[in-house]
Amino acid sequence: MGNTMTALELIGISKAFGPVQANQDINLAVQTGTIHGIVGENGAGKSTLMSIIYGFYEADSGQIRVKDQDVLIRSSAQAIALGIGMVHQHFMLVEPLSALENIVLGMEGGLTLKVGLDSARTKLAELQHEYGLNVDLEVPVGELPIGAQQRVEILKALYRDAETLILDEPTGVLTPEEADQLFRVLGRLKEQGKTVILITHKLREIMAITDRVSVMRRGTMVETLDTDATTTDQLAELMVGRDVSFSLDKAACQPGAVKLKVNDLNYTDETGVQRLHNIEFELRAGEILGIAGVSGNGQSELLEILGGMYTAQTGQLQLDGKTVDLSLRSNPTRRREKGLGHVPEDRQRMGLVTPFEANENTILGYHHRVPGQAFMRRSQLIDLTQDQMERYDVRPPNPKLKTANFSGGNQQKLVIAREIEQDPDVLMVGQPTRGVDIGAIEAIHTRLLGLRSQGKGILLVSVELDEIRALADRVLVMYDGRIMGEVSPSASDAEIGQLMAGVVPA
Repeated sequence: MGNTMTALELIGISKAFGPVQANQDINLAVQTGTIHGIVGENGAGKSTLMSIIYGFYEADSGQIRVKDQDVLIRSSAQAIALGIGMVHQHFMLVEPLSALENIVLGMEGGLTLKVGLDSARTKLAELQHEYGLNVDLEVPVGELPIGAQQRVEILKALYRDAETLILDEPTGVLTPEEADQLFRVLGRLKEQGKTVILITHKLREIMAITDRVSVMRRGTMVETLDTDATTTDQLAELMVGRDVSFSLDKAACQPGAVKLKVNDLNYTDETGVQRLHNIEFELRAGEILGIAGVSGNGQSELLEILGGMYTAQTGQLQLDGKTVDLSLRSNPTRRREKGLGHVPEDRQRMGLVTPFEANENTILGYHHRVPGQAFMRRSQLIDLTQDQMERYDVRPPNPKLKTANFSGGNQQKLVIAREIEQDPDVLMVGQPTRGVDIGAIEAIHTRLLGLRSQGKGILLVSVELDEIRALADRVLVMYDGRIMGEVSPSASDAEIGQLMAGVVPA
């Protein structure tokens, strides 16, 4: 890398929130004109560290240097003034405003708004050409595809003269084609001397695009390596602190009788938008049926209707050959009694009551099933929860801890343990490993394959294509509330990506 200037340096950065030490004595040096990856398990402290760099938080101790100069960053305005831009995982855009209006918001310039916008158009045309950031600036942001919204966020940072750009989990909402386009943009940024900090949990992306990679674990920085001198196995071991197996022991699929059948399912939400169009599919015993697609294309509504949370306008659901009328509101309890388990996509809103203790959440939705008695004694419930926590590696293994105080990944393990332990015939799982540590991903995947080998039917919804490939026996691809087609898990990224974008191959 020669004598390149250091774009950003952190020296001894520490940050605590009460008794929780989020960052501990972090040192990091990012060279100008490079793409620097930061990886770590959920809760490793990556987002806190980036929030300190961008001025959302102030470190308790330590020093930040930009271009070899000591700086104080106490607000995002100060970070922007120092040439630091950030593209958040959840975009910071005002949907009714046009892309252009979003980009100039807060720094319109000119004596009148028109003069300011005309001047911005000129500068943005140059930026779009230079970095390949194609987007229609006049369209309301809410009408743009997700990939284009992300390009608006990048343009917004570059318009403010960002020299260092932080991207937080940038590909989580993109199709494979949009992710490739993003990587081309990042390559152009690097060519033009910009610096990119890429936070991701996808090790394949780290290997494909970064020059260096730093690994965080439990609030500390454990290693920084040249990317071409490491492997995904080594990075995973550094992240978790032990060997992690990426190869699943997946026996050949032995599909049995049809366990779940859906016909002519249509759903229009309360705003009058049709979210599901003529959904039809079958799920057999002993198979995992994956549903792939970019988030927001009807997968959530499908699970919630099948789970009894919403009412469909038309459609039939058959469980083990017995009809459940989806045009009437049939509550989730009745579905569970018929053997339909459900791990919802949003664990906090639909899977748990977070002010309750972990032991109370352990039987949530199944409390009427306690055998031979009206109520389960609290001591029994605590023992049951303790046992599940040990078998599913929930940390800390404290049944009396309020559920809100567990990390997202451990909350997910509580929900998965509860649903699997009820021994459902069919298990619907939404985003099973969202926000879950790489070590816990391995454990959850093994559990799901174990259910499959017991002859259960599993309906798996995930935006992670790698997860769909690893687990599913067949894959349905959804776009705009429609099933675009069925493919094999071994289908190419291009084939699946086309369907995810709504294009049916000729």
